[in-house]
This record gives sequence, C-alpha cells and structure tokens, in this order.
Amino acid sequence: MIITGKYPHLRLRRNRNSDWSRRLVRENSLSVNDLILPIFLVDGVNKKKSIKTMPDIYRYSINRLSEIVDKAVDNKIPMLALFPYTPKNLKNDLGSESLNEDNLVCKAIQYIKKKYKNSIGIMCDVALDPYTSHGHDGLLSKGKILNDETVRILVKQSLLQAQMGCDVISPSDMMDGRIGEIRKSLDKNNFKDVKILSYAVKYASSFYGPFRDAVGSKKLLKGDKKTYQMDYSNSQEAIREVALDIKEGADMVMVKPGMPYLDVIKIVKDNFKIPVLAYQVSGEYSLICNGIKKGIINENSIIEILTSFKRAGCNAVVTYFANKIAKNLK
Repeated sequence: MIITGKYPHLRLRRNRNSDWSRRLVRENSLSVNDLILPIFLVDGVNKKKSIKTMPDIYRYSINRLSEIVDKAVDNKIPMLALFPYTPKNLKNDLGSESLNEDNLVCKAIQYIKKKYKNSIGIMCDVALDPYTSHGHDGLLSKGKILNDETVRILVKQSLLQAQMGCDVISPSDMMDGRIGEIRKSLDKNNFKDVKILSYAVKYASSFYGPFRDAVGSKKLLKGDKKTYQMDYSNSQEAIREVALDIKEGADMVMVKPGMPYLDVIKIVKDNFKIPVLAYQVSGEYSLICNGIKKGIINENSIIEILTSFKRAGCNAVVTYFANKIAKNLK
C-alpha cells in the first residue's frame, strides 16, 4: 500500500487530537461481549477459598456461586467457563469422577441453569486432568498417553455435560479425533444445538502453573504434556490442527495461551473464517497482577492487553479480569 501525500500537507496526528476523533477512527474495540469469565468450583458448603498463586481469584462452593455469577450477569458477560477442584480421594488413574453425574461441574451447571435460565451461557472443559491421580488430560499407561481410549471417556464426559444443560462443550485435552466423536455423540443423542468450542491450538506452555494449583493437579502431574499439547516453536502446525477440528464439527476454536501467541491467533483467523477465541491463562493473569501491585504497570494495561487479542483477530477472550473490567467497558 502506498500512502500519497507528505508533511506538512499530510498530518496523521490530526485524527488523534481529540477523544471523539480517536473513537471515530478506532479500528478495534473491546466490549463486555468479548469476555468469558472462568470460575473455579470447590466441594462443600459456604466456601470461598483463595488461590495463593492467583490474586483475587477464588474457588466457590455451589451455594456461593451467585456471588460471582450475579456480577457476571449484571455486567452482561455472555458466558462462564467452569473448572472443578477435585479432592484427592475422588481422583484415580481413569478420571472416573469426570463421569459422575453428581460431580462439581454437573451440580454447578444445574444450579446456574435453574437460577439464571439462559441469561448467561455455560462453557465446560472436557479433559481428565482435574480428575486423574497423575494430573494428565488423558489415560496414562507405562508413561504414554492413550489417545483413542481417552477419547471414549471424553465422549461420555461431553454427553453428560450436555445432559446437565451445558451450552458449549470445550475439549481442551488435545487428543486426536475427539471433536468428530463428540459431535457424533451429541447429534445422536439429540443435542444438535450444543456448541463445540475446540481447544484446537493448545501449547505445552509454562504459563499454566497457577491454573494447575487452582484445580489441584500441579503437584500430581507426572512428567509433562509435550506428547499431546503443541510445541511452542510451531505456528504452521496450528493451521492443520484447526482444519481438522473444523472438518470434524467444531463451531469455534481456541488458541491457548493468549498473549505469547498473538501471531498464531492472526494466522488462524486469516486462514479460517470461524470464530476464534483466546485464553488469557493463569500465568498471564498473575504476572499482570504482580506488575500492577509493584507499580511496574497500571490497570490500564489490562484493557491494552485484551485489545491486542481483538487486534489479532479474536472474537472473544477467556479472562480472569472479566468482572473487574466489565463496568469500565460498559
């Protein structure tokens, strides 16, 4: 593109000299419609437990969920994402608690749907890591993650969540072929309207530590997840992953983590005309909070960073800052 004209006839600052003119020519805007709020769940009654590695983030028992969901509904945030903290005594090698119709996620879905109807959407994670005694997203045998055997369990987990009232099934496990099998199962059981948000591009990242604390899997994790989550050195591989998941029936795709992978978000958006979401993960959140606390950056940086996701091509962002910034955005 060739820009005609030159200084002093051409002055690019003219459009920046007033607030109204900056707003008028703004290329990307962040709104509450772009936010998804993650919520951590804990068993018990009247519990609101802090998470040491995530400032101002808590695990909520079912009867206290309204404290955070009320704010999200009032702020007109479109969707919640639910994640359970599973007690050690309910974890095993097979992640059996994921298929318990009385588990934390199932009870939370039912509570939210009964109290809030369809005023806010519910997204549920499909993976085994909150439920396995070894901390992996799939079944583990002799140090190897079993793909097809894991997929069979994920299909059952997805169907159970749909039966409870989940609106968006979100497989985050990175097993091959799971999107197609989940879509077949949902359609066969008359859940044709339940959406699939695939974590199609999920990297084996160092930014997940606080989240693993929050769901209780960090100290249990044996080895790493590099045999199924993506190599952070790769970006073109993301195109293949997304293409496969779209072909198998994904309605939306996720790139995770967020800010270190803005280039990947753009690549995906440029290549596929499908809703693309990003997850501003726990490590990103905690780093920003610590930077604000120490005065290295200020709170305006939250909006700046989230806007960068929009600029890269995101339709929405999963962020722990959702309730905090919603009023300013409105």
